[in-house]
Amino acid sequence: MSTSPAPVPAPPVDPVTPPSWWRRRVVEPVLTILRQGLTPKQLSLTVALGVVFGLVPILGITTLLGTATAVRLRLNVAALLLVSHLMSPVQLLLIIPLMKLGAKLIGSNEGPELTLEKLKHLFATDWQEALHLLWHAGLGALLIWAVASVPLALLLNFGLRPLFRRLLARQGVVTE
Repeated sequence: MSTSPAPVPAPPVDPVTPPSWWRRRVVEPVLTILRQGLTPKQLSLTVALGVVFGLVPILGITTLLGTATAVRLRLNVAALLLVSHLMSPVQLLLIIPLMKLGAKLIGSNEGPELTLEKLKHLFATDWQEALHLLWHAGLGALLIWAVASVPLALLLNFGLRPLFRRLLARQGVVTE
């Protein structure tokens, strides 16, 4: 009676875990963009403009500004929009303080201060005054953003170039 050896169990196979949301939606698109042949100068300008356009204190115009600028400057539209839309949480945090400062900057001092209670009251009693106050606040916020965006864009553009040079060199991409 011969006994055959017991079958050797196969080594356990690690189940393939799907990539995380961060990896799929941020890391992989950024790596794909890095492999598309953009120079460090183009990449830094794309990121700088994406950050600046992502912080516009008016909701809904980020995509329009980013697309028009990327097409005009021959930058990667998808990369610029990715960066600008990643800035959305910061944009939402900055809108109210910028509008309050904008209302003080553009509005007259005898008008109502921009608060949620004042807006509720104005919309209930005098909606034209409420729209007037919001118009001045939005215009002032846009003015503050425009002034602050210039040094921010310059700082990011020139500050990120060495980083992108090293990153592209590590990826094995020939630059400039």
